[in-house]
Amino acid sequence: IFMRISNPCRVNTGNLACWQDPGFGVCEPLLLSVFNTNDNLVDWLRQFSSNKDETFVRGFLGKMLFSGEEVMKQCSVLSGGEKVRCMISRMMLKGANMLLLDEPTNHLDLESITAFNNAMKDWNQVAIVSSFDHTFMHTTTNRIIEITPNGVIDKRMTYDEYHESSEIKMLREQMYSKKERM
Repeated sequence: IFMRISNPCRVNTGNLACWQDPGFGVCEPLLLSVFNTNDNLVDWLRQFSSNKDETFVRGFLGKMLFSGEEVMKQCSVLSGGEKVRCMISRMMLKGANMLLLDEPTNHLDLESITAFNNAMKDWNQVAIVSSFDHTFMHTTTNRIIEITPNGVIDKRMTYDEYHESSEIKMLREQMYSKKERM
């Protein structure tokens, strides 16, 4: 579903009309192949910025806890967590107005998760998130959209409220127990 949303111009049938660039920022495991380069982190991130100043680019890396000489590390030797942190820095740098986050806290250590969580609390745009990280979901979401085999449940509430609601429990039972529609 993330690939369909982030690549809306690939349609099988019908017509698609776009009136505004949604400005996506995508963070998903499939995109981590962009690190197959010997560029250092500053040069790698600089390619996505209109402002090429090293101090400016280092600021975005610093938001995801890269400091000092760490920013000169080659992309090809980054750990999975470091790659995710770089992707988050890239999304912040690009100023996306919509984030697509597929398991964004995977591979992150506790300090990085906390920094990312705090950044997401201040995010005032749209984020579509798929995550098994309960704390992250509870502290950063205010609307839950669950896609079931028989329809969609869409509620404005926190993650914990959603799971504790008796109304939602009944609705989920109905949505998952209905016979498959023809």
